[in-house]
Amino acid sequence: MAEKPSGGVQSVERVFELLELITDAGGDVTLSELSSSTDLPLPTIHRLLRTLVSLGYIRQLPNRRYALGPRLIRLGEGANKQLGALARPQLKSLVDRLGETSNMAVLDSDMVIYVAQVPSLHSMRMFTEVGRRAHTHDTGVGKAILAQLDDEVVRGIVARTGMPTPTAKSIGDIDSLLADLNRIRERGYSIDEEEQEIGVRCFAMAVPNAPTPTAISVSGPVSRVDQHFADRAVPLLREAALAISAELNQN
Repeated sequence: MAEKPSGGVQSVERVFELLELITDAGGDVTLSELSSSTDLPLPTIHRLLRTLVSLGYIRQLPNRRYALGPRLIRLGEGANKQLGALARPQLKSLVDRLGETSNMAVLDSDMVIYVAQVPSLHSMRMFTEVGRRAHTHDTGVGKAILAQLDDEVVRGIVARTGMPTPTAKSIGDIDSLLADLNRIRERGYSIDEEEQEIGVRCFAMAVPNAPTPTAISVSGPVSRVDQHFADRAVPLLREAALAISAELNQN
């Protein structure tokens, strides 16, 4: 377990440790699973969980597992709005320089949720909009995020969500996805090659050192978003991702 920063309130640190452990486990866990994942004494875990259940931040399921509670949704929505507002100047710069729609998304409960978008001036619009949830395996931002994770974590995510194929070009099996993620890690960016929407191509890149897995993208019709576009877009995406990372990690 990582060393805790000094000067914090221990009970608060413990509460957030439990919330993060439940999140990392996919959203619900047993008491014994929590106990094996932390050095906290079992009575302490049980006491903290009971308090969180009473406040609505955790709920106990009929099968005795503990799951993230509905009161966290409002906190998450507020944080996502702030994250989107922080990134918007960089997304606008991408649109101004490339002429295509830019997006930002985060990983949330095994799906990506779009938290910011600056649309292009072109009349053609993509399927994405702020607040929309999508699978990770068939979106540029989703694959950019998955490429930051260990293969076993990726396997767990797609096992829980499935791998629907909205187009004939969508990836539909885990081995093909893992192979694509290796290519993404090598080149540093992902491509949605008409996998979410026929006629639309997307280039995406993860935001390094983000507090939650995050990626940004630019997308548009394949007639405009071609290799020449990629040659211009990839360095600008990298520049924007680093700028957003610096903003997020300011002390």
